[in-house]
Amino acid sequence: MFSVVVSLLIIQRLVELRLAAQNQKKLKEKGAIEYGSKHYKLIVIMHVLFFISLISEVILLEKTYSPFWPIFLIVIILAQMLRYWSIFSLGEYWNTKIIILPNAHVKKKGPYKYIRHPNYVAVAIEFFFIPLLFEAYRTAFMFSILNSIIMIIRIKEEENALIAQTNYGKVFENTSRFFIKK
Repeated sequence: MFSVVVSLLIIQRLVELRLAAQNQKKLKEKGAIEYGSKHYKLIVIMHVLFFISLISEVILLEKTYSPFWPIFLIVIILAQMLRYWSIFSLGEYWNTKIIILPNAHVKKKGPYKYIRHPNYVAVAIEFFFIPLLFEAYRTAFMFSILNSIIMIIRIKEEENALIAQTNYGKVFENTSRFFIKK
């Protein structure tokens, strides 16, 4: 089960990188600007190290799947659904990088009606629950903390760029970053 899950996740990440490259090309042809290239390298390194850590911890420490694996698997599947709802909602504007088309009209749709950063929520869930699925507690703890630190930098950079270049500030002025405001 471990090799199947990890293989699917790695393939998923590679497909997403290809989609992001296609979207980046389209947007840059329209005049989009890239922000946050320095911290993007940290994000890539973090994701690569996540898989190395997960694989190493499970194999070297002879971990097996958790007795709670059905629950964890359901949570991971729900995170995937949130991730793809986010990707499809943004369409060509979705990217792994911060690529902003000046004067674009940001709209709340899909999960963005409820929270500003649903894709980052999905990643946070993955970084915690995928390792838990295989009792890789060190990886779950370490990468949840590391991801939180990097997301603080990423979200600030992304929101500043969106506010400067689009109508993002007005559209999301009453929407929390991660939770619905009443």
